[in-house]
Amino acid sequence: MDDGTTAAMRYKEIVGLARASAENLRSWEIARADDLEARLAEAHQAVADAAEREQRAAERASRWWKMAQHNVEGLTWLPDGEDPQPVPTARAAYLEKYLEEVKPGYQELVKAVLSLGWRAKRS
Repeated sequence: MDDGTTAAMRYKEIVGLARASAENLRSWEIARADDLEARLAEAHQAVADAAEREQRAAERASRWWKMAQHNVEGLTWLPDGEDPQPVPTARAAYLEKYLEEVKPGYQELVKAVLSLGWRAKRS
């Protein structure tokens, strides 16, 4: 060792660097764990919010469906349809758009049933 450092001093330096590295790693792991915990909590909240939106949408669709069924009850020649079911390929981002399309469709149905009113009475 030409610069005056002994093996013991070099060993102490290496051990010090290892301790500092271990402490840095521990700090990083704790910060990462905190970040993952926060992300997990956000994900759980997002799932809960989505489930609530889905429930509200299902209730809304069911109300519209029952109103539509009520409107076509007098048309005996029209078979009863099945209750609406969720579509697995629907995009969650378009939920409000889908729901907004229900009202105009329902209004068209009412108009069509009213225009068939004289036929419904003859059945």
